[in-house]
Amino acid sequence: MLAESLSKLETCQNQANGKADSGHPEGNSVSIGTPRIHEGYGFRPPSGISTPLIASASAASESLVPDSNGLGWPGKSVTYNRISPEYRPAKSTYSRLTATNEEKAAREKKLAEAVRTILDCIGEDPNREGLLKTPERYAKAVMWMTKGYEDRLTDVINDAVFMEDHDEMVLVRDIDISSLCEHHLVPFTGKIAIAYIPNKLVLGLSKLARIAETFSRRLQVQERLTKQVAIAIQEAIKPRGVAVVMDATHLCMTMRGVQKPGSITTTSCMLGCFRTQQKTREEFLTLIKR
Repeated sequence: MLAESLSKLETCQNQANGKADSGHPEGNSVSIGTPRIHEGYGFRPPSGISTPLIASASAASESLVPDSNGLGWPGKSVTYNRISPEYRPAKSTYSRLTATNEEKAAREKKLAEAVRTILDCIGEDPNREGLLKTPERYAKAVMWMTKGYEDRLTDVINDAVFMEDHDEMVLVRDIDISSLCEHHLVPFTGKIAIAYIPNKLVLGLSKLARIAETFSRRLQVQERLTKQVAIAIQEAIKPRGVAVVMDATHLCMTMRGVQKPGSITTTSCMLGCFRTQQKTREEFLTLIKR
């Protein structure tokens, strides 16, 4: 009876491993310490270099969804079956990503017309001298402030991934960030600190700031922005861990609503060894406070 039970258990484990190897995202159970390669998140490793992920219990619990357009997590998730869920951006997001110059000009013109409507609704005269060109100026400005919708992370990283035998923490802190709150379309600004512990691969230092910039140039909430940056780095070079902390001031809290100037919001995202190892996490938090 015992031998029969063990045989059945081994068969079930083999079947589970077969499903994990078939392309299912990280939601599958993964044995700790087993290298796995994940594809489909909008990144390409340099030719001839694999990017192993040393899976951990926390990483195995993540339920990330591949983004076939390279925009990065998250978005609207469309699941065709349990084995291969897919990320599908909004129709307008995809059309902006692939827009021609003529389509971009038409988009700006449509936006400028909407701004004229706003000016009229708040009681202003869109035809007076000071506001005559404001709709066009604002249309160009807001398109620039949301230009992250036009950036694929593959192009942002641009193969700045290098083999390096370095297994200590890499930290870039005090990166200035500004974004637009998606709830009120007013800015929030602050600083972000990004750290990772390499696993044979390192990322060009400027790319850490560029990844943060790309996600900040979209309509955001600070919580999601923090996690997007961490996940993007995790998927780019599969380090042993990633840590991101962001401090920001939100104009939706200081110039309207509760009106509390000076208030600061702090968010964090810890992946891999930064989540599972207290000493590593404490070292990071100590360094960013220096």
